[in-house]
Amino acid sequence: MNSEKKSEILALSRQQGVKFIRLQFTDIMGVLKNMAIPVEQLEKALDGELMFDASSIQGFVRIEESDMYLRPDPDTFAIFPWRPRDGAVARLICDVYQPDGTPFEGCPRNTLKRAIAKASKKGYTMKVGPECEFFMFYTDEQGNPTLKTHDRASYFDLSPADLGENARRSMVLTLEEMGFEIETSHHEVAPGQHEIDFMYTDALDAADKIATFKFVVRTIAQRYGLHATFMPKPVYGINGSGMHMHQSFFKNGDNVFFDQNDPEGLSDTLCFYVGGLLQHARAIAAVASPTVNSYKRLVPGYEAPVYISWAQRNRSPLIRVPAKRGLSTRIEFRSPDPSCNPYLAIAACLAAGLDGIEKRIQPPEQCNMNIYELTPQQRLELGISSLPASLEEALLELEKDEVVKGALGEHIFEHFMEAKRKEWDSYRTRIYSWEIENYLTMF
Repeated sequence: MNSEKKSEILALSRQQGVKFIRLQFTDIMGVLKNMAIPVEQLEKALDGELMFDASSIQGFVRIEESDMYLRPDPDTFAIFPWRPRDGAVARLICDVYQPDGTPFEGCPRNTLKRAIAKASKKGYTMKVGPECEFFMFYTDEQGNPTLKTHDRASYFDLSPADLGENARRSMVLTLEEMGFEIETSHHEVAPGQHEIDFMYTDALDAADKIATFKFVVRTIAQRYGLHATFMPKPVYGINGSGMHMHQSFFKNGDNVFFDQNDPEGLSDTLCFYVGGLLQHARAIAAVASPTVNSYKRLVPGYEAPVYISWAQRNRSPLIRVPAKRGLSTRIEFRSPDPSCNPYLAIAACLAAGLDGIEKRIQPPEQCNMNIYELTPQQRLELGISSLPASLEEALLELEKDEVVKGALGEHIFEHFMEAKRKEWDSYRTRIYSWEIENYLTMF
């Protein structure tokens, strides 16, 4: 670590009265983990000398090869605003390294860094701007989450007495104190559903911010007697939560998705990138929509992007190109949901887009019709296919897609597939209340 940066963090910790530091990282599924250390151990941590037992983390390593090192990224140092200033708590996001000093292949953050390095060799810098949706529900007397919402509001509604609105305001203020540049926050379509968007940034920083965002939102919601969930579809019959990802490529400070000489302002690079994303979209789904529940969201009728196509402005295809041009030229990839591991989802998108650029994959014609209203025959004639309808189908697509598999790396791919197959088998062999209600007295 840069000695100047190290000294800066140590000095700031002393000035702010920091007593504990949480060293954070995610497991393969994207669940945030941490190890708390007293501030007296901070210098040792900054030198990358702290070890932990990786055999207890899902998808990492076996018990006989458990020792791993945490190497903090100094740019991720932040103090938790909700903790008392007397005995403040800070955090550092870490990369996981093996005892021989090499990056651990099972670390999702290392996986994204590999994808970024590949793009960098070609001169590209990826920018990502996520739209994070979530639900907030009341908790019961024991503090357990319910499915009772704090409002009956809808898109952009305003309710001054709304507990969710108050919590959302506190979330925005807290995130800003932690270095986020918040662009918008508002109520979403479904009751109890919210969205907070933050400024686009480099891919790694965006993934770090998504992981931090989910942690902060759940923490602040709890302080208002609410449970915030990033489960994609917690309630039947209403919209689910997505995490649309706006993506662009820069080279030498210029947005290479923009072409001022094109009538629509779209460069060949953007078109090839879209071609790559569309070609690999069914495999990306396993990573970007990684749960059984994800596919309850990806159904027609609830504004979810089911159909593999692209267009400008039109919000029914999988990929939309927003109207702004110049530095703001970007594509919006609409299938990811907030249950995904942001490091792996962004790495998969980056690899697919690069594949499109390298192979000059032409996307199909833009579809400017409301695809939800087309018949199956019309979609077939237009060559519009669909995303997988289940986690099982998505895993089969991932298994045969060498580009997305390569982005994940052998270690993560194998452990991810093993865990998700178990998840699918557990789901498909259970008996649910719907079956009892429909079949028990009929047969």
